[in-house]
Amino acid sequence: MSAPTRTMRAALVTAYEGPAALVVREVGEPEHDADAVRISVHAAGITFPDLLATRGLYQVKPPLPFAPGLEVAGIVLDAPDGSAFAPGDRVAAFLTFGGLAEVVSVDPAHVVPLPDEVGFVDGAALVVNHLTAHFALTKRGELRPGQTVLVHGAAGGLGTASVQVARACGAEVIAVASSDVKARLARDCGAHEVVSPGGFLDAVRRLTGGRGVDIVVDPVGGDRVTDSLRALAPEGRLLVLGFASGEIASVRTNRLLLGNSGVLGVAWAEYVRLRPAYFAEQWADLLPRIVSGQLQPMVRTTYPLAEAADALRAIETRTAIGKLVIDLT
Repeated sequence: MSAPTRTMRAALVTAYEGPAALVVREVGEPEHDADAVRISVHAAGITFPDLLATRGLYQVKPPLPFAPGLEVAGIVLDAPDGSAFAPGDRVAAFLTFGGLAEVVSVDPAHVVPLPDEVGFVDGAALVVNHLTAHFALTKRGELRPGQTVLVHGAAGGLGTASVQVARACGAEVIAVASSDVKARLARDCGAHEVVSPGGFLDAVRRLTGGRGVDIVVDPVGGDRVTDSLRALAPEGRLLVLGFASGEIASVRTNRLLLGNSGVLGVAWAEYVRLRPAYFAEQWADLLPRIVSGQLQPMVRTTYPLAEAADALRAIETRTAIGKLVIDLT
């Protein structure tokens, strides 16, 4: 007689109708897999792709019902023989959704050790945004010390991470923030200057003596794109990380020609799925700065699993300040 299936709580998308269709249910735990690491989840980060997934708008579209959640931190329950992990290890992990659950099963290549100095909430919050910012700025943008970076949406999870990573790489950072509260958060992350969305182009020209910035980090899109291109210095790069505004803008390519500038797409998750080893390489590169506190997610609000829909609504309405995390302890 087989043993009964153990159950767990999970927040499930039951229809492609946005956060309102997210419900918490008891479901079966993922079974032991000899090729995977099973993790007892203590915290799970909330990201913009999670919101897109609730409406069926993300490029990965799991069958309904499914749990969103791309990043978790917790304790290893079991791991493959010969892997770098053992039961009881503290870890962080990247998933192709499924993170808003009490237990997850993950490819060992997408699991990394979590030092004792880093709590589970911060560990979960670091994975997607900080590694995306690192990939965007160093791999795609080829950022060099002394260059100037403009960060849109600088008070969101990805924006705060981009400000921190750019500052850690030796850049001068100009943050774009839409309120005094968001501006203070951007400065807390290390921004040298903060400007408002309205008139950011004139502010950039004034702050750079008319030269412009070397890199624009843009997770917002929409009507900011044209002025972002105008804000670039010669040979500058506009990094496209998302479309939080809900609008995908068109680019006039003559401006790229005249400035020898470039528009570069940034899809960290897709890059990691094609090159699994890159995830651990990035983590190892950033870990000393994480342990020292130089890179620290700006978690301003945590939610219990039962209120995961509220966290997604905060992202949808653009009222979220800093990084949002679900605490499952």
